[in-house]
Amino acid sequence: MAHAAPTAHRRHRPMTSADARRHTDRGALIRALLMGLVYGVWAAFIQRQTGPVDAGNVFYGILCGAVFAACMFALARVGPRLGREVHATAYGVFGGIAVGYLHSLTHASVLRSTVIGLFVALGVGLTAFYRYYTRED
Repeated sequence: MAHAAPTAHRRHRPMTSADARRHTDRGALIRALLMGLVYGVWAAFIQRQTGPVDAGNVFYGILCGAVFAACMFALARVGPRLGREVHATAYGVFGGIAVGYLHSLTHASVLRSTVIGLFVALGVGLTAFYRYYTRED
């Protein structure tokens, strides 16, 4: 009756809040870095204006991507402690500013960049609010 023999149970350490926070921070950092990479490449591509790639374009892309990733990571860390309305508004403002800035790199008018940024902020804010409202604990 070897198949009925008891097996030794592994002792698993329960996940603490510090472990969960570290796991969440790592995921948020990876997402922020990937999104920052995409944003930086996009900004450098727009800034290049179909000219040759030079060190200035590369540095500009790295700088824009790093600032974007840092802001996104900070928002991911601070956001869950905010109320759902403020959290959604913060993501809306962040998205609107990011897209408005990218649009301003195309040498469009300030008014057009502002309007596009406002529409994106409204869309992102409403979507984030819906997500936080429907997934509330």
